[in-house]
Amino acid sequence: MNVLGIDIGGSGIKGAPVDTEAGRLVEERLRIPTPQPSKPDDVAHVVSSIVEHFHWSGPVGVTFPGVVVDGVVRSAANVARSWIGVDAAALFGGATVLNDADAAGMAEMTFGEGRGKRGTVLVLTFGTGIGSALFTDGTLVRNTELGHLELHGKDAEHRASDRARQEHDLSWEHWAERVQQYLEHVEMLFSPSLIVIGGGASKKAERFLPHITLDTPVVPAALQNEAGIIGAALAAAS
Repeated sequence: MNVLGIDIGGSGIKGAPVDTEAGRLVEERLRIPTPQPSKPDDVAHVVSSIVEHFHWSGPVGVTFPGVVVDGVVRSAANVARSWIGVDAAALFGGATVLNDADAAGMAEMTFGEGRGKRGTVLVLTFGTGIGSALFTDGTLVRNTELGHLELHGKDAEHRASDRARQEHDLSWEHWAERVQQYLEHVEMLFSPSLIVIGGGASKKAERFLPHITLDTPVVPAALQNEAGIIGAALAAAS
């Protein structure tokens, strides 16, 4: 089954049709910069543009960088706060809408590094913020938002996201020290059997993962930055 997946991020909105049985994009993805400020109507216009670009009339799945409950946005850390309370499912024309990291985690658990893994698996996306998807024996615990755990007196994502690396002009090795501290914290809290690193930073995993040392295995996401698109499509297909 082919489904259009759209992944809304703090810096870019990406979409492509997805073969939900194979877990792969069937056309080259389209990426459009996220409007600034990222208000609901402006973002909805970009989502509509992606739908039109692919001449799409079938099911659509859309991710959102915040807590989403029954299609309604409940938090908005890296987009305009005017999103809070918005019925995103209705705004996007009846699309299936879910948290962006949850979508990426679903894709990674179905087609990537988490496939067939039991116990507690934590998928973390490092990009504009830090997203999280927590699974226990393959079941998703929705909307965990572990990037907002407090670390050194502030949200962890303000220190250890990929945006923080770029804004503070950190070397990969120096940034890896911050990531290490964050991963040690979530390891202590959840005792996962596996941690999967996704998001934009996963494309450069060889630059920082060799500097990470945990008792828990830590691996880069197999689907890298396409995981959100694929997970959005999976959610709409289910």
